[in-house]
Amino acid sequence: MFKKKDIFFKTFEEMADALVEAVEFFSKGVSDLSDVTAFAKTMKEYESKCDKYVHTILKELNKTFITPIERDDIMALTTSLDDVLDGIEACASRFEMYNIREKDEYITLFGDILVRSAHQIKKAIYLLTEKKLLAIREPNIALNELENQADDLLRVCIKSLFTNVKDPIELMKRKEIYEMLEQTTDYCEDVANTLESIIMRNS
Repeated sequence: MFKKKDIFFKTFEEMADALVEAVEFFSKGVSDLSDVTAFAKTMKEYESKCDKYVHTILKELNKTFITPIERDDIMALTTSLDDVLDGIEACASRFEMYNIREKDEYITLFGDILVRSAHQIKKAIYLLTEKKLLAIREPNIALNELENQADDLLRVCIKSLFTNVKDPIELMKRKEIYEMLEQTTDYCEDVANTLESIIMRNS
C-alpha cells in the first residue's frame, strides 16, 4: 500500500518538522516581546515555508496516478497542517498590529500547549510515514486532551481579563489573541481527526 519515502510522506514529515520549529519559536518569542516586528516577520517566513510544502503536494497530486493513501486524505491532511501554521502566524501578526510588548502569563501557557501539540502532530505524522497506523491513536488522544486544556485555559483567562483589565481597547486586543490561540489548538485537533479517518480507511 505504501511506497518507501513517498514524496507525499516526505513532504508531510517536512511540514511537521517546520511546524514544531515555528511553534517553538513562537513560544519562546512571546516571553520577550521587545521586537514584535522581527518576531512577526520570522513567523511569516515559517508560514511561507509551509505554503511551499502545500504547493509541492498539490503539484505532485496533479501528476501522480497512484497515491499512498486516498487523494482526499492527502488534501485534508495538507490543509489541516497548513491551518495550524496559518493560525500561529496570524497570532504572531497581532502582536505587531496591536503593538503588544508586555509579557502575558496566559499567552505563555497557550504557547506551551501549542508546543506539546506540535510535538504530538510530528509524532503522529512520522508514525503515518512508517506505516504504524494504529500507533497514531496515542498522539491523537494526547492532541484531544491538549485541546481540552486550551478550552479550560480560555475560560480562565477571559474571566481574569474582564475582572482585571479596565482599558476596553486592551481588553479587546487580549481577548482576540486568547481566542485565536485557542482556535489554533482546535486546528491541531483537526489534524488528529483527519489522521483518525486515515486510520479507519487503511487499517
